Amino acid sequence: MMKRTLLCALLLAVTTAIPAGAANVVKTYSYFSIGGSTLEDIEKQLSKHGPQVKSTGSRHPGATQMAFTTRISYARQAGSCRIADAVVTLKVKVILPEWRRPRNADADVKLFWDTLAADIKRHEERHVEIAKNHARELEDALKATYPRKDCDAAKAKAAEITAAVLARHDRAQVQFDRVESVNFESRILRLMRYRIERIQNGQLPPA
Repeated sequence: MMKRTLLCALLLAVTTAIPAGAANVVKTYSYFSIGGSTLEDIEKQLSKHGPQVKSTGSRHPGATQMAFTTRISYARQAGSCRIADAVVTLKVKVILPEWRRPRNADADVKLFWDTLAADIKRHEERHVEIAKNHARELEDALKATYPRKDCDAAKAKAAEITAAVLARHDRAQVQFDRVESVNFESRILRLMRYRIERIQNGQLPPA
């Protein structure tokens, strides 16, 4: 899941800068700890300690928070004004769970957790990719605008473009979550079978 505002009480944060074509991307990871020795325990821990997403009002196993910042410069000419340059910066914070495995946790619980944790990370990373694509789209669209009669008109056009691209971004994120939710159970079962095969083939260590 995603939202644009910052959550509090994050236990760990590591920031890295990531090249993203035209747009600037700053990516931050943070983690929250959970316990539990059974699948039911883990589910309850995720529901209790997972990040609360404002758009849904509930807690989730992971979250991606993002903010788009646009810096635009204008150039006045005789009878017109144009966008001289536009730089879009995307700040992303990915929040992921970290399981403190109890000694009495069975191997099959660890297998499930490893599968689930990998899928949660993949899911949130895809949210980041969607945001990066729209940040690049926004920057390109701003740079491609035609001159306007004055800078007020140029600024109004920039605001219109920004609103349209961010609206498409939000719809893309919601659609992605909708598809992922429908396919969750079948996806996890498929990933678990694949992980078991890799363990049996010696490509992964036993759970």
